[in-house]
Amino acid sequence: MTRTRTWLVTGGAGFIGGNFVLRQMARGGIQVINLDALTYAGNLDTLESVKDNPDHVFVLGSIGDHGLLDYLLQRYRPEAIVNFAAESHVDRSIDSPEAFVQTNVLGTFHLLEAARQYWRQLPRPESGAFRFLHVSTDEVYGSLGETGKFTETTRYQPNSPYSASKAGSDHLVRAYFHTYGMPVLTTNCSNNYGPYQFPEKLIPLMIHNALAGKALPVYGKGANIRDWLYVEDHCRAIERVLESGVPGQVYNVGGNNEKTNLDVVHTLCDLLDELVPGSPHRPHRQLIQFVTDRPGHDLRYAIDASKIRQDLDWEPEETFESGLRKTVQWYLDHREWTGRVMDGSYLGERLGLEPEENAA
Repeated sequence: MTRTRTWLVTGGAGFIGGNFVLRQMARGGIQVINLDALTYAGNLDTLESVKDNPDHVFVLGSIGDHGLLDYLLQRYRPEAIVNFAAESHVDRSIDSPEAFVQTNVLGTFHLLEAARQYWRQLPRPESGAFRFLHVSTDEVYGSLGETGKFTETTRYQPNSPYSASKAGSDHLVRAYFHTYGMPVLTTNCSNNYGPYQFPEKLIPLMIHNALAGKALPVYGKGANIRDWLYVEDHCRAIERVLESGVPGQVYNVGGNNEKTNLDVVHTLCDLLDELVPGSPHRPHRQLIQFVTDRPGHDLRYAIDASKIRQDLDWEPEETFESGLRKTVQWYLDHREWTGRVMDGSYLGERLGLEPEENAA
């Protein structure tokens, strides 16, 4: 297939970014310049299948490196930037918030500045040929009660250092549209799940622990509610927004799958009972242990995705049940991937890399 477009994707070795990159390589016609700092959550194992694909150019580096950003933008002349780069684990943000401010706020600022300078130098910057899409979270809206859903106009009320840092980045993106007219787009998504998710997050952690016969720790009483979105559906939504979204607009992306954390763990356990009938740890529900809740734990998130459905004709293809079955089966079929994360051996893949490798 003839290459038609070039996109700069930041954070493309992480969970959502990695799935997005793999999807673009499967679709074809797009060159992806994949910029990732390879912090602990960046995993080159995720990109193993495309490492020799000429349309995938991996660059080791940070969105805070203005010189590198300028170089990449001038060399590859992308039609779009898709920003997945972020620190995203709430528990880590409670213990060590500074990294979240550095990456999510200052990093996004440096990326916006580099993009603005590049965009202004384009022959016809007002033509709409360039776009900057910022991927954010529903956690910026705070916590819901028993009713209601987040819309694109819901007031921001972040309750953790992570969500506060993402709120700050969202505000910067908005400001660059209203101040400079830069063609930016923002998506705020609900909880993602699916292949290649770092096993500190609920679903892959529970799968890993259950298979090993370890405790399945559930915060509080497991009553916190999240709206679950299969990562492939999220990637499709980002494509629709990038291709057809209105600059300056925000699009909420949700799976319409509200589940308590305990319901999620129960469903996982039942799936493992079915898919791993020879497990000595069946029934896996017996491994559940309730632990002290984390500080500032938001009770409920729920996304109203009617805007993206009506304006861009997007809706999730997976139900929670179908997506979770695919996810569990993927982890069962790729235990080596999870094992290399858990024992740290995946980190060795980056030891031979130098900053800007494959960029020069």
